[in-house]
Amino acid sequence: PKTDIVFLKVHKSASSTVMNILFRFGETQNLTFAFPIGGGNQLFYPRHFLARFVQGFSPRSPRRFNILCHHMRFLQPEVHKVVSSSAFYFSILRNPVKLMESSFAYYKGTSAFSRVRSLEEFLSQPYHYYNPADGDSHYARNLMTFDFGFNPDGDVSAERVQLMLKAIEASFDLLLISEYFDESMVLLKEMLCWDLDSVVSFPLNIRDSSTKSPLSDTIVEKIKEWNRLDWEIYTHFNRTFWERIDRDIGRERMQREVKALRERQGELARTCLQGMGSVAPKHIKDSSLRPLQHGNAKILGYNLKQGLDKETERMCRRLVTPELQYSSALYKKQFAQKPP
Repeated sequence: PKTDIVFLKVHKSASSTVMNILFRFGETQNLTFAFPIGGGNQLFYPRHFLARFVQGFSPRSPRRFNILCHHMRFLQPEVHKVVSSSAFYFSILRNPVKLMESSFAYYKGTSAFSRVRSLEEFLSQPYHYYNPADGDSHYARNLMTFDFGFNPDGDVSAERVQLMLKAIEASFDLLLISEYFDESMVLLKEMLCWDLDSVVSFPLNIRDSSTKSPLSDTIVEKIKEWNRLDWEIYTHFNRTFWERIDRDIGRERMQREVKALRERQGELARTCLQGMGSVAPKHIKDSSLRPLQHGNAKILGYNLKQGLDKETERMCRRLVTPELQYSSALYKKQFAQKPP
């Protein structure tokens, strides 16, 4: 199994669920994580990543970490300084239309969105509300482009788009697609030589459907146009994703693997969860399993079954622990030996 991994955690793209997979794998294999200095859950985002943002990094004795997966704005030469040169780089993308709808609910408080009532209103005259100079403007336009380290307000000439896609291809071994999450996990498992249980997950940091809004065709087109760079990234890598499946796995085997993954997930849900599925924040009984609530989004969580044996309880708890709680527990564990 590969143990040196860089995951670019793109916002609002099922990346918290992927992060949970990496946390669990790293914890059970005793791997080291490149944590932000002082814990925290972002590597000084939205600044471009620098090696010195990582706790325990020193240019004099460059220490290598196994897994880098906290939110960052990608800058490969700096990433190279903290992970092994053979590290596996991957990320996950999401349809920019869904991504923007989600960002609007989640980042409603940001300067571009705070003065509008709806996404429709924002898109009717975006430059009235959007100012590229605002420190949080990246949440409102081409968010994936920004996370990959590029300028979200750059021009969209064919030539520039090609350069951007080539740069991403040169840096990353694999780009997953969140709309095909199960297929993505099968592909990831294949590339990392991991077993099935390592990539099974329950969806984390997801919104209650009551806060999701349907979008008209007109709005969809406006979103694509406004996030043109993201749209180019997404359509390109959605195509190469399926090309890779056809080349490396084949559709039939992929169907079988996805079926096995879903069956295992169902089995774990029956073992671990009360009522099999996610619940609204107010119904989560164990406060340590309550996810952070953000913006206008209602973030769901889980209740574990009572009376599980110790080993099962530990496995189940790992599966449903929200990102911030899990991250800080791992941080404490990794830096426990530090004198105060």
